[in-house]
Amino acid sequence: LVRMKFLQLLSRKHGKLEMLFQTPFCQKQFPYLSLTTSTCLYSKKKKGSSYEEVDQEKYKNLVCSVTSYKTSAQTPETIFEEDNLLYGPPDKCRPPVGAETKTPRKWVPLINSNKRIPPPNSDSSLPMKIPLQKTKMPSVTRILQQTISPQQAFYLERWKQKMILELGKGGFEEYTKNLFLQGELFHAALESIFLSEETTVKEQGEDAAISGYLSSVQHVLEDISDVKALESAVQHETLQYLGLVDCVAKYRGQLCVIDWKTSEKPKPLLKNTFDNPLQVAAYIGAINHDANYDFQVSCGLIVVAYKNGSPAHPHFMDSGLCSQYWNKWLLRLEEYMDKN
Repeated sequence: LVRMKFLQLLSRKHGKLEMLFQTPFCQKQFPYLSLTTSTCLYSKKKKGSSYEEVDQEKYKNLVCSVTSYKTSAQTPETIFEEDNLLYGPPDKCRPPVGAETKTPRKWVPLINSNKRIPPPNSDSSLPMKIPLQKTKMPSVTRILQQTISPQQAFYLERWKQKMILELGKGGFEEYTKNLFLQGELFHAALESIFLSEETTVKEQGEDAAISGYLSSVQHVLEDISDVKALESAVQHETLQYLGLVDCVAKYRGQLCVIDWKTSEKPKPLLKNTFDNPLQVAAYIGAINHDANYDFQVSCGLIVVAYKNGSPAHPHFMDSGLCSQYWNKWLLRLEEYMDKN
């Protein structure tokens, strides 16, 4: 009987369903049955929202930034400024290798085709040592210093300020003075070694200030022979500049302009030597166009010696590489002439 009444109630219209909950019969005797019925009728399954299926944990930070009450005051300009501070200036699109077409207005070849080379003299002679005279001609060092790139100037200035913070202004001046003095002693010791076969590297290394540098280059000295010039002035008669070349000698059988450099940090690659290859190329061109020298050079060598005595890095520059740096040197020389 109870089931029949219940089915009759279910078959009635929806509006009279409230009678089921108002009748004492259902409330007292069948409370659970009435509850189940009302759940079936009134709690129709709600349509699921697509937002409920989103991985909220994954996008939590994004939602927080979007719904934050703070408004962003960034503009394209401020974004670029912030990016520049964080990551540095953006790299500009670099042309592919060989695409550079800039050439100096006045091009002079590295090798002097008009220079006459006398036959080699079998008699041994001392290396040439022409003193540097003061003239109105600019030096290679001065030209490179006054045409340094803004990026390289920035790094040099940053290094200088860092050293001043660590050592103080007076300490930094003393530091640079000692570096210059060590370089002079190192070059003088090498000159003594080349001029006197009896003087060994070990004997020269008694000076504590340069002993590490001399130990560093010992394996390079074994490959050097037939020294033709030491600490000798060179002058390009056509382009009107001068310089003081460290050494001209054969390195593994090839005649080279040799530039000795000292360093406290390793420089295993040629690019680590900054403008030194341009300096070597400038000296090569000057020797080839200087009437005081009865020979021509087509190769270069940069030797980086280390104070701690670790093996020096010799960077050999063949004729092709020297020609490339010669063109770059001509551009720097032209830039200097335009400024002055």
